[in-house]
Amino acid sequence: MGRLAVGVAVGVAVATCAVAGVVVGRRLRSRRKWRRVVGVLRELEDSCETPVGRLKQVVDAMAVEMHAGLASEGGSKLKMLLTFVDRLPTGSEIGTYYALDLGGTNFRVLRVQLGGTRSSILSKDVKRQRIPEHLMTSTSEDLFDFITSKLKQFVEQEETVSEAAQSRTRELGFTFSFPVKQISIRSGFLIRWNKGFAIEDMIGCEIVERLQGALMKKGLDMWATVLVNDTVGILALGHYYDADTVAAVKIGTGTNACYMERADAIIKCQGLLTSSGGMVVNMEWGNFWSSHLPRTTYDIDMDLESPNPNDQGFEKMISGMYLGDIVRRVILRMCEESDIFGPVSSKLLTPFVLEMPLMAAMHEDESPDLKEVAAILRETLEIQDVPLKARRLVVKVCDVVTRRAARLAAAGIVGILKKIGRDGTGGITGSRSKSDAKMRRTVVAVEGSLYTSYMMFREYLHEALNEILGEDVAQHVVLRTTEDGSCVGAALLAALHSSSSSSSSSDGLHRRQ
Repeated sequence: MGRLAVGVAVGVAVATCAVAGVVVGRRLRSRRKWRRVVGVLRELEDSCETPVGRLKQVVDAMAVEMHAGLASEGGSKLKMLLTFVDRLPTGSEIGTYYALDLGGTNFRVLRVQLGGTRSSILSKDVKRQRIPEHLMTSTSEDLFDFITSKLKQFVEQEETVSEAAQSRTRELGFTFSFPVKQISIRSGFLIRWNKGFAIEDMIGCEIVERLQGALMKKGLDMWATVLVNDTVGILALGHYYDADTVAAVKIGTGTNACYMERADAIIKCQGLLTSSGGMVVNMEWGNFWSSHLPRTTYDIDMDLESPNPNDQGFEKMISGMYLGDIVRRVILRMCEESDIFGPVSSKLLTPFVLEMPLMAAMHEDESPDLKEVAAILRETLEIQDVPLKARRLVVKVCDVVTRRAARLAAAGIVGILKKIGRDGTGGITGSRSKSDAKMRRTVVAVEGSLYTSYMMFREYLHEALNEILGEDVAQHVVLRTTEDGSCVGAALLAALHSSSSSSSSSDGLHRRQ
């Protein structure tokens, strides 16, 4: 009996040891898998590192590329396009003006009444209209017939009987945010479509001419006074409110910037004369590139699989369209390294399924158990029952990607300031020290959902701006949020260049003979 008890005890001990061995083995394997997942995050953090020294290298590279793009066509990744806008609204504009904003699958029409004193927009009426999908690949006649019919309806709804009876031709600012070769303040030729448009008969054609023909066909007495892109409109609205505004940046689904440049600095157009001595330059800064940009394997893979590889490199690192997909790719890599997120779902393999608002919602989830993160992973990426510690990792991934984007955007802004001598160093030549350079108040108008709606992005951008410039200089630089600049700004420019005003940009803008 004693031997039997001993045998049972030994058997139990052996079984216990075996179970313990299995448990320990599982824990060791689990820890190894967790370490691999954490290793993916650490690798991402290292690859996305943006110390102030590196950001200053990006600043210098941006300023140098701007200079090269102004020196010659094709001399830089930055196109540095002339806009033929040589003056900006001052606040003295008076009257009623219209704007048409076409830059994607929606277009907007607007009517503003201006009171003649700075910041005196007496009234503003805006209507948004979706473009039917079939018109995006139809003909230019069909597209502009639809747009002008909606514009005519808007005018008829908004105007009083006495206004309609007036004989003065209505004046319109036209915001057209597609690649354009502009040749005057109100004339430009479409280079190519994007954003889902593919109207072949429009490529290479003069844009305002097509719009004006459609207006006449509708019997609408309206004259398109200016042709601009969205960032130029933002700059115009910023300057209308604050005369110290020198540049505008849009950081939303896509990104771009423009600024006021001295005419004599635009070397590729020698002999260019303007009444103001300056001209707004559309940078198309989404295409900026430098070896100093902290690029990861996820950026490289996304770029190779995009419709425009080796193009818009800066935009792919800082704009809302791409940030969510970088996060998705990192989560996919984590899933491949460990089963902590469960099996790889089909949604996780789908490019651009994780949009920026969802990414921002995960990043800014402050609930103790990260309920919002769990819900988005479940409903958008079909990843079920993610443990809390893994959800915390996802938040950290969002933080790393967002912080890099915001800090690079800040470096881009400082690059503009450096080019025009507003960064406290004396400009691109760096000929003066900060102590010698007298800083003037400098305002940059900013729009776009990434900046206006994503608090963490905005905070990281401001933090980087202060780091790069230093507190003494940064206190003179103001980022001012505008609203509907692409539309309102176009109407303001129409007022500034109105046929009823005493002079126009076309009078003061010409080449030296």
